[in-house]
Amino acid sequence: MTTKQTDRPSKKRLTIETTAAFLLKKGLITRERFSDITARGEQQMIRLQLLNEAGGAKRSSQAVSVVTPAEAIAALELEIPGANGKLLNEDAITEAIAAETGIPYMKLDPIKLELDVVTGHVPRPFALRHMIVPVENTDGVVTLAVIDPYDMEAVESLKHAKNLKTRLVLSSKSDVLKIVREFFGFHSSIAAAQAEMQPGVDLGNLEQFVKLRGQGEIEATDSHIVRAVSYLFQYAFDQRASDIHIEPKREKSIVRLRIDGILHTVHSTPKAVHAPITSRIKMLSRMDITEKRRPQDGRIKTTHKDKELELRVSTLPTAFGEKIVIRIFDPDMLMQDIEKLGFYPREYQLYDSFIRRPNGIILVTGPTGSGKTTTLYSTLRVLSSSEVNIVTLEEPIEMVIEEFNQVSVQQAIGVTFANMLRTILRQDPDIIMVGEIRDKETADNAIQSALTGHLVLSTLHTNDSPSSITRLLDLGVPSFLISSTLIGIIAQRLVRKICVHCKRERVLTEDETGYLKLDNNTTHTISYGEGCIECRGTGYRGRTAIFEVMEFTERVRRALTDKADLNALYAAAAADGMTTLRQAAIRKMLEGTTTYEEVIFMT
Repeated sequence: MTTKQTDRPSKKRLTIETTAAFLLKKGLITRERFSDITARGEQQMIRLQLLNEAGGAKRSSQAVSVVTPAEAIAALELEIPGANGKLLNEDAITEAIAAETGIPYMKLDPIKLELDVVTGHVPRPFALRHMIVPVENTDGVVTLAVIDPYDMEAVESLKHAKNLKTRLVLSSKSDVLKIVREFFGFHSSIAAAQAEMQPGVDLGNLEQFVKLRGQGEIEATDSHIVRAVSYLFQYAFDQRASDIHIEPKREKSIVRLRIDGILHTVHSTPKAVHAPITSRIKMLSRMDITEKRRPQDGRIKTTHKDKELELRVSTLPTAFGEKIVIRIFDPDMLMQDIEKLGFYPREYQLYDSFIRRPNGIILVTGPTGSGKTTTLYSTLRVLSSSEVNIVTLEEPIEMVIEEFNQVSVQQAIGVTFANMLRTILRQDPDIIMVGEIRDKETADNAIQSALTGHLVLSTLHTNDSPSSITRLLDLGVPSFLISSTLIGIIAQRLVRKICVHCKRERVLTEDETGYLKLDNNTTHTISYGEGCIECRGTGYRGRTAIFEVMEFTERVRRALTDKADLNALYAAAAADGMTTLRQAAIRKMLEGTTTYEEVIFMT
């Protein structure tokens, strides 16, 4: 099976004028813009090529200097007629070219590409020189992503040299270049590292085989491993990942990224290079690389696109070796304006009144990954000034912030939440943030801190706001002390937002309306994501928080006894106007922010 485009003249090239004509036909530019593009386009291509060549000289001799018409036109930053200010970008231009030339357009998603397919058919210099990258291999037919629908010379030479059956798709130069650099960089580093290993078997901690005599080890400082880890980090940053999972298996190691709360498998590496990759990351995070039987925690500070990032690293001994999880903290995401976290006006006003109190306890509750740290850090940034002393007690410190006095809990040497709280009280604090109240001693010290005139913020792992009160009672805190110190409680979750690029509408079915206990006499129109290139076909892009804010009012105090009934606390909070997590999620759904499925899943 071959492509239909192979009979085109190999010397023919896509030009600015041809591309502009395609855009005019598709209605992406006006007639006036067509004249402007043909007049300025060639100069723009020359300017960009000179910039590329200058940058390539600084980076390496393999840097790409060829500028495409789509790249040059996109650099003009033209608005699409009738698109509410949306700019004509390289993807839209490439898609228009594909439609006119009959070659399918493909938005390249690194998450969905297989490393062996991308790197197994063409060498890196060839891919970089001709901007060709294999993206699929189905039933012996290799799909090649190209950037010029008329340049078939390189495709033909590849087909004959490799005896390949091919199918062509058209992709933007920036997508192809990104895939080439990321995949070939990671692949070459891993392959070179593996080549330095002698054959052997290592099944990790619980299935340790005797190593064969003469087997070599790759050091964590080996240049190939250093490059592989760097490629992996940059790849994760580019994909907006919040976590990197490196998991050893019986015969291989897999790499997964958590994006918008969902894990995606992105790489599979030989088992032989898992240990040196682990050692490299442990070295960077200042862990003991010789300790492989106990969990360890560390951190790495780095930069990406001129922005500082902090990585929190955790190791865990598993059946086949050490698993590493790296949490990525972006300061812009971790410390936001409170108003932008997702509060509705009533909840925001309540929470703002909580944090303005001079003393008392504010609790933030929710499961792991619900955004509690973001809420607390954003709150501390609002409260931070030269006039107050803020001390945080964390396990571990999520992100080092210069404005706060941060203390790391270390159970192994006796630095616990409880005894450090007693010490902190002698440090003249105004505001104290306790990472988690997990035992009676910590709870008692937090209560004592609030009683002596301090504002205390902390977290609990409960499902909702009223359950936090019963949790404190379970820990042995007397009800009269809770009544004297508790200001309010916030429960929160993160729900995925619908991708704005593929947003569609539908009507809730009768069963769905009944399940959500909405008015059956009203038609409820909601939104969903159809799936597109921008959201990798998931229909979601980004997340937002939903909040349940419970004020500790007089009505709630009357419902609180040493054996408080959870239903009574719920009823008291509801009577005071509390919006539950489920109600908040339904409101987000009806506003078109999230989907019915997210409401059901998250509440």
